[in-house]
Amino acid sequence: MRDSLVKGLSSFHSAMFRATGGRIGDRLVGNDMLLLTTIGSVTGKSHTVPLLYLHDDEALVVVASYGGRPDHPQWYTNVLSNPGVKVRTRDDTFEAMARRATPAERTNWWDRVISAYPGYGEYQAKTEREIPLVFLTTVT
Repeated sequence: MRDSLVKGLSSFHSAMFRATGGRIGDRLVGNDMLLLTTIGSVTGKSHTVPLLYLHDDEALVVVASYGGRPDHPQWYTNVLSNPGVKVRTRDDTFEAMARRATPAERTNWWDRVISAYPGYGEYQAKTEREIPLVFLTTVT
């Protein structure tokens, strides 16, 4: 899929999610979706993307797959520069801190990630980069 199409679909998904309070766009491929707002590492402007997420006891887990492209998605680059993010689920909106999973955490989570959406395994197989997992922890 071309980057411009991905950006267009992402913007549409985010708009539908916001307009309906998450009633449309909160589920995709059998999984929960959230809106992640980051601060651009270059522009300093806020950017919002819809992402599939999984639940941890203390955090939400998102996957920086970008469909298996050779480069990381921009939202991931943004959280490396500025880990303070805003998260919106169907039921809640909150500030969070983002952090890349450690190698051990990624190993522990990867099978669960693929169980949630087998496409992630396909994405990993077609790229040389290791697809990062990111934990989003509520700021209290």
